[in-house]
Amino acid sequence: MRLVAVSSIQENVFLAENVLNSKGQVLLKSGAKLTSPILQRLQSLGITYVYIEDGRTDDIYIRPVLAEGTRREAISVMSEAFNQVKKDLSAGSTKFNLHKTEKRFAAVVRDIISQIKERKEAIDLLTHLYAHDDYIFTHSLNVTIYTLALSMRLKNLTAKQTEEIGLGAMLHDIGKMMIPASILKKPSRLTNDEFDLIKKHTELGFELLRKEHGLPLTTAHCALQHHERLNGSGYPRGLKGNEIHVFGKILGIADVYDAVTSNRVYRKAMLPHEGMEILYAGSGTEFETAYIEMFRKAIVMYPTGLTVWLNDGRKGIVSGQNEYVSDRPILLILEEEGSNLDVPYKVNMAVETTLFITETDTTLSAI
Repeated sequence: MRLVAVSSIQENVFLAENVLNSKGQVLLKSGAKLTSPILQRLQSLGITYVYIEDGRTDDIYIRPVLAEGTRREAISVMSEAFNQVKKDLSAGSTKFNLHKTEKRFAAVVRDIISQIKERKEAIDLLTHLYAHDDYIFTHSLNVTIYTLALSMRLKNLTAKQTEEIGLGAMLHDIGKMMIPASILKKPSRLTNDEFDLIKKHTELGFELLRKEHGLPLTTAHCALQHHERLNGSGYPRGLKGNEIHVFGKILGIADVYDAVTSNRVYRKAMLPHEGMEILYAGSGTEFETAYIEMFRKAIVMYPTGLTVWLNDGRKGIVSGQNEYVSDRPILLILEEEGSNLDVPYKVNMAVETTLFITETDTTLSAI
């Protein structure tokens, strides 16, 4: 299978992987012929990339990060908790009761940790392959996965702290339930007043979560500090350096990365290596350099199925990943010296150390 941009596909090729909504429900089954109306529908749903069938790449397989049951339960518990906040607000209440879902949140976090532990390869989470029914829930789950993938590589965090930051990640945006949907989903540029209102979600979430006695106080600090930056340019308090809790520093990286690699109403998703460039641009000024380096090892830089070019001119498709060296994948070489190969062959960049990727097919010419 190959990863291609929906906008560049010519009709009548076949889908190789199911297209899902954020709850993991199938919207379009693999094997479906991609006709012009279907392609238009995919674009209207915000699907940027899909996997298509290609006889030369039949052996390429994508392993989901989470079991579908875990994804559904995570979205379900967040939906229940966040919507309860909305309901309480509409009823004029200033008290929110999350105690009914606290145990379910903790169970989901432990389940995600267990599944990440079982993986030997880096996290290959192409969020733009999903149609997002509600961005906040999907974003919160993605941030949780990225946060835990990074946290589990840090030797200074205990198992208990890892669970706590996982809870904080799932709930870090709960304050957005108190922001008008018309502003959260506005497709055009926000006014200064609208942006100031959105920034309040950090403090609103903190005030909500700190009153929940069944949750660690660090969960509330995740909501409060995930937009703080090392140089003091963040919000709400403009904290600097070690004034920011380690959880806030980790969450800040995961939050930004998922934001830029996910579809939004006002821009299309970036590919993983492009998202990493955003983080590196803030290395040492906005984000801890050591955490960025660890995060780079935890996630897939070049997603399986992506077309790439090497420094020696060869063209190939990412066919697999290497543990701990996500920027040096396994490639299936399809072209040499400008000519297609009758018999493609594999190259492991972790072994062929003189090779490096010079270009990726991010525009992905018509198929």
